[in-house]
Amino acid sequence: MAVMTICAAMTLGLTACASSDGSKDDKTSDGTDASDRAAGSVAIFTPSDGVTISGNTPLNKWTKFVPALTDALIDAGFKKSNVTSSSAGDLDKQSRDIQDYVVERISSSSNTNGDGSDANANDAVTLVVAPIADADDTVRQYGDYVSQSVTADDDATDTGSGTSSSRDAVSRLTSALNLARENGMHVVMLSDTVEGVQPDLYVRMSTAEQIGRIQAQKLVSKLDLDKVSADNPKNIEVLLPYTAESGSASDGVLGLPSNGARNASQEPTSDSSAFAEAAFKGVWSVLRPYFASGKAISASGTLDANTGDDDWRDVSFACAKESDAREALRERLGMKSGDDAHTRIDGVIAMNDFTASAVVKELADLGYTGSAADINPSITISGIVENITGRKDLQRGKVPDPIKAPESSQPDDADADDTADSHADAKDVNSKWPIVTGYGAYVDVMPQIVAGQQWMTALEDRDSIAKDTAKACRILNAGDKPTTDVLRSLTSSKVNGKDTATIARQLIAVSAYNLKDTLIDPGYISLADAGL
Repeated sequence: MAVMTICAAMTLGLTACASSDGSKDDKTSDGTDASDRAAGSVAIFTPSDGVTISGNTPLNKWTKFVPALTDALIDAGFKKSNVTSSSAGDLDKQSRDIQDYVVERISSSSNTNGDGSDANANDAVTLVVAPIADADDTVRQYGDYVSQSVTADDDATDTGSGTSSSRDAVSRLTSALNLARENGMHVVMLSDTVEGVQPDLYVRMSTAEQIGRIQAQKLVSKLDLDKVSADNPKNIEVLLPYTAESGSASDGVLGLPSNGARNASQEPTSDSSAFAEAAFKGVWSVLRPYFASGKAISASGTLDANTGDDDWRDVSFACAKESDAREALRERLGMKSGDDAHTRIDGVIAMNDFTASAVVKELADLGYTGSAADINPSITISGIVENITGRKDLQRGKVPDPIKAPESSQPDDADADDTADSHADAKDVNSKWPIVTGYGAYVDVMPQIVAGQQWMTALEDRDSIAKDTAKACRILNAGDKPTTDVLRSLTSSKVNGKDTATIARQLIAVSAYNLKDTLIDPGYISLADAGL
């Protein structure tokens, strides 16, 4: 009996120790697990998904990111019930939602338990906010994650009430987020920033300059411009779409020498202007040396060795519908139909998948033949398909360009047969399908990427960004600051003029060669989406 009594006492003692060691089995006074309380809560606020002017669907949508972030937060140790999310269609509603949440949390934290302790002392909170910026139609074609800055002028209209409403919404949002920080909450900004708000962390998802740069880099790589001779330069066109103030492109295409004086109604909106200028800066930072050395030229004359960053208007055009992009390409090539003599074109930077899709259709109608795979003949379309479906590994090989371009005429050549052959060679070269680039990873363009009609697209590394953001939320709620030891994607950037911890991932470039690894295997798209 004495032994049993001693054992019972030891058992009770061990139980008491176990209940006070901070383990997951501990319960707080309100019945929740101590570890869940330590992780705290996360509230996610995002825009409702935007709609592009095309029927295509880009992969980078908020409805895809929020579930990815929620799953990542749970994996990071947050209790599912402590992760909430809401979306709004405009900044006015979003600002009110955030304001209500912050005020409710502050009110709740002021309640005390019976012993006078703070009921939410261990319940740290991080607000993850993707503020709503009033992007125009063209900017929305790049997807939902493109970085912009939300200011009091956003959403402003010509009416006094519209401007006032916008300013009220920005002011409300700024006040709510600053109030949250003043009361111990953390603020993580997704994609966009808000004037007057200094977040604990900024998550940069994509910028216009990055979007332009990655397309130019992949074009340079595919065309192997470093090995090109100035005697046989590559013909490159940049199609930079924008939304006109008038909302219509009925008066034609801007930026082309043949258009004459510009119509004021065709001037770009402020959003389009800022985006187009930054996107061209990214493109030109890569292409400038090749145009300067003569290795690259523009048949339309819109780009040359003297082009600078400020000359983005020379390659821009008002785009309200697919036919506007097709018209822009026809004017650049100086062609009206497939019966016309073909203008050699080696590469088209179409900026987004909406424009790229229009370019592909117009090239086909104009009689250009082949595909991007023809630039590397050791790889066939069937080989690409077999690689994507997992039945074959690609073996890549280099195909050198001739030092000099084929001549279209040789009037002094006595051999008529040689002249005929020269004409045929030039015709074949001029009608070859060019490299076409885009952005957004629209599901509907996947089949044309597999077919080699569009060489590449790109998108943000959504899942990795979600995981990094979740880790950062856990670190912030623990009262610490993220470091590169834990977050390798962590860097620093200026937000409202101040150095701010920033998560930044490289964009993912997608072509037929890596489509399986980048989009199909991770589950972004299915084989059926790729037309397989």
